[in-house]
Amino acid sequence: MSRPVRIGVQLQPQHAPKYGLLRDAVLRAEDAGVDIVFNWDHFYPLTGDPDGAHFECWTMLAAFAEQTERVEIGALVTGGGYRNPDLLADMARTVDHISDGRLILGIGAGWFERDYTEYGYEFGTAGSRLALLKQYMARLQSRLARLTPQPVRQIPILIGGAGEKKTLRLVAEYGDIWHAFLAPEALAHKNKVLAEHCADVGTDERDIERSSQWPGLEKAREYLDAGVTLFTVGTSGPDYDLSTVLEAIRWRDEVNPEPVRGLA
Repeated sequence: MSRPVRIGVQLQPQHAPKYGLLRDAVLRAEDAGVDIVFNWDHFYPLTGDPDGAHFECWTMLAAFAEQTERVEIGALVTGGGYRNPDLLADMARTVDHISDGRLILGIGAGWFERDYTEYGYEFGTAGSRLALLKQYMARLQSRLARLTPQPVRQIPILIGGAGEKKTLRLVAEYGDIWHAFLAPEALAHKNKVLAEHCADVGTDERDIERSSQWPGLEKAREYLDAGVTLFTVGTSGPDYDLSTVLEAIRWRDEVNPEPVRGLA
């Protein structure tokens, strides 16, 4: 294991009729010992009542930044197709400062059609959304380099997705963390593809952290052996049950040589 295991929690901003429920969940997660608190960038619930309670991603991240002291924070992931990349860079820089350098900028091509159509964005195709993401990554980097003041740190970029030709190429070019929902066997194959892209663009694939959902105790070691060191547990409102998060934290502390602080 070349880097320590980290545990994230994705506090899915759905089915919480009051924001205070999320505020409380963030505090409980930090006190429990998670390394990262994520939310997601959707406008409607993905499970349960499709018209249930829901809150917006980036204004929430600013609140997370203000109320926490230790954990890193970020979106898992920002929808590239409905976030102007220059404005997103400025938002990210601002949240990075509010948190004193604890933001992870998660981004993906987007996939949930209702997010686009209900808010007036063009949904397009999977290919067009990936092409747009490619354009946006260059603009993000350019804008981040020109902002004053600069971010507190070089903001880590997390890219979600597993497409071999386009997404993994973007991970090789821009990513610090790669997040994907894959079985261990598929991860092993995709890791080889990512390594080839990294060789093409002149980056070191060992510098890219592998991230996935928490698979449960019985499969966690298998994912670790496949290269995953960042595991995230998802939980929804209104209760935001952290029992599985606590299970993952205990496992992390058993396999890590020493406590984790910050980006591994």
